[in-house]
Amino acid sequence: MTAPHDASPTPDEIARRSAAALWQTDTASRALGMEIVEVGAGRATVTMPVTPAMANGHGSMHGGYIFTLADTAFSYACNSHDRRAVAQHAQISFIAPGRPGSLLTAIATERQRADRSGIYDVTVHDESGTTIAEFRGWSRTIPGTYGAAR
Repeated sequence: MTAPHDASPTPDEIARRSAAALWQTDTASRALGMEIVEVGAGRATVTMPVTPAMANGHGSMHGGYIFTLADTAFSYACNSHDRRAVAQHAQISFIAPGRPGSLLTAIATERQRADRSGIYDVTVHDESGTTIAEFRGWSRTIPGTYGAAR
């Protein structure tokens, strides 16, 4: 006798399906060499290599590229519930620069989600564990789904 088949996907399966749908049109993240390492309900881990072309006049990476990596992890975390979400507000503290040749990792974690709004924290670090930036993003759900819950 076999166990009954449960057709309902788990929250983590929904998150992976939502991420796959979002990734199909996320050409900017792909162009920057980002990779989704892990995604689950309310969380995401995204990496990005620091290339020499990303370095500023001081030979380091600061600012926009780091924000973009953190924002991407935030996006995958807040879109992980098969409800389309956009950034409502975000703030970032830059702590250390990225260095060419480094691999940066952004880890996003859902702190609060209620009705149509969510709060997410993202930490960006390099492979040595040095914290590069701390990001907090507020999301707002908009109409539509990715069809991941089907």
